[in-house]
Amino acid sequence: MNQIKKCPIDEVGKRSYSNFAHLNGEHPFKKNVPGGRVEYKARYRKGGKVAFFNFDLAKEMGLIAKSHPQTLTPELEKEILETFSLTIINEYDVINKVKIPEEDVLPNTFMATRYLQLQHPDKMGRTSGDGRTVWNGTVRHNGTTWDVSSCGTGGTKLSPACNINKKFYQTGDPSISYGCGLSEVAEGLETLFFSEVLGKNGFKTERVLAILEYDKGIAINVRANPNLIRPSHFFGHLKQGNLETLKQVADYYIARQVENKAWEQTTFKSDKDKYYYMAHQVARSLAETAAKFEDEYIFCWLDWDGDNILMDGGIIDYGSIRQFGLFHAEYRYDDVQRFSTTILEQRQKARYMVQCFVQIADFLSTKKKKSLSHFKQHSIMQYFDKHFVDSKNRNLLQKIGFKKTHVDHLLKHHLNKVTKFRKVFSYFERSKSKRGPYKVPDGINRDAIFCMRDILRELPQIYLARNTSLSSQEFTEIIKSSYARKSDLRLTDLRKKQIGRFQSNYLSLINTIERELDLSRGQQLLEMTMRASVINKYDRVTGDSITYIVQKVQKLRPKLTGHELFELSQQFATYQNLNPDQKIVVHETPERHKNIMQNFHTIVRECREGL
Repeated sequence: MNQIKKCPIDEVGKRSYSNFAHLNGEHPFKKNVPGGRVEYKARYRKGGKVAFFNFDLAKEMGLIAKSHPQTLTPELEKEILETFSLTIINEYDVINKVKIPEEDVLPNTFMATRYLQLQHPDKMGRTSGDGRTVWNGTVRHNGTTWDVSSCGTGGTKLSPACNINKKFYQTGDPSISYGCGLSEVAEGLETLFFSEVLGKNGFKTERVLAILEYDKGIAINVRANPNLIRPSHFFGHLKQGNLETLKQVADYYIARQVENKAWEQTTFKSDKDKYYYMAHQVARSLAETAAKFEDEYIFCWLDWDGDNILMDGGIIDYGSIRQFGLFHAEYRYDDVQRFSTTILEQRQKARYMVQCFVQIADFLSTKKKKSLSHFKQHSIMQYFDKHFVDSKNRNLLQKIGFKKTHVDHLLKHHLNKVTKFRKVFSYFERSKSKRGPYKVPDGINRDAIFCMRDILRELPQIYLARNTSLSSQEFTEIIKSSYARKSDLRLTDLRKKQIGRFQSNYLSLINTIERELDLSRGQQLLEMTMRASVINKYDRVTGDSITYIVQKVQKLRPKLTGHELFELSQQFATYQNLNPDQKIVVHETPERHKNIMQNFHTIVRECREGL
């Protein structure tokens, strides 16, 4: 692999995998938002091999044909390496006149984008952005344009380390970790397994397209999404009052959403109309996202800088992402200099971001920047608050096992009953151990003590088998978690009353559907039993289980081909699919994979209640 293919875009049609040629560093953001990026020349990086390639995603993006075998052919591997195996020529290289063979230098520049990051001493976004990532370009297929970026391509001047220590770093400098500009195979694998599971369960997320491996576990992790713009891409220019660049970012983002038909409205009467529509869409997306994070126990570390999430609420950067088995509402990640937000605080962080977008819409419309507090009671903020609660109600009814038509009926005609049940459900879900907060390996936590998935899964089949409610003791036996101590489970008068309210309000919802939609009680409970058993699966993946699974995969990798790694990731994601309305096609598991998958299942089961 000594010769580098320097194929201009007009020769795309001559290549076997023609769409890879679009991923050559050219990206519309470079032209449309010149103040929003830093450009770097790059050189071909030798010694790499393709550790993983996402065949399904590549087909969805049009990078390979639908009929392409799920096999990494020599020709395809060569194409992947020649497209993505690169290292930027950064400021350290230029200043120190590092000698780079001319034939290794790629023809185009690659951009690192600027965005706000709270890790930086400058809280205005003037020094922050992609610290070890470049954007490879875009590909368009079946009406969707995809962004592709690569993490681990070298240290840029936008990294926190560069600006905290006031120096440029050589890529791979062992004296610094994040600032060295490199990534690891383990990071790519954690993102792969987690994003495929969450993607199959309705979360918007970036996905891993490829993992390129080098010596000592170093990697380039290639990621894709239809739009990789974050709120933080706006916020730096908002903080600085940079109207021109802020408008360019907004116009670029809106154009992509319209192009991809991601929004219902695609034409606008005026600039003001489109900017406020964008703010409204952000409010809708972030309200739904914050509600779903709470209800699915997703810790994403939402914060005021809008750095850890995409504009549509999609998950990006899985370094701190966790899915808890219980509602560990007081968990905080320890990032050395500060502790993270909690799950419950994510709602207010999301609301703050929405408020900033109302401020942006006004700023772009009037050309005058008003105080953020001016928009605290704006109608879009009121919409966010209402839509958050509506999303919480809908999420809970779906988890109970009601199908969509029944959910819609209850929300439209019996909202008070839904609200009463959610209140008592939250009482149990948010109950905490008397042990109090304590240190965990990466932060602090205070244990939740009840597993609400268990009671939602078991209750309909219990009611189907018998015609009486559970006793307080029976109810507690089902919901108690391994974190609960004897003192946590004491049946106080309040606890007994809440157990009674839980069951009476639960049955009230079922009786309402039975009575008003002409369903027999047995038919309703049977349907809910089937749905709730899928939605509230006993062994659901957690952040800890993903960590241990990746450790297991790392040990097995010398014996696994890239094709087998792809198959294992898809089998695992299918096994964790919690959608009761989706018909799952189960392919026969190869004999040598059965033990591996069984090990994965055991890990998930053992970690089901953890962080």
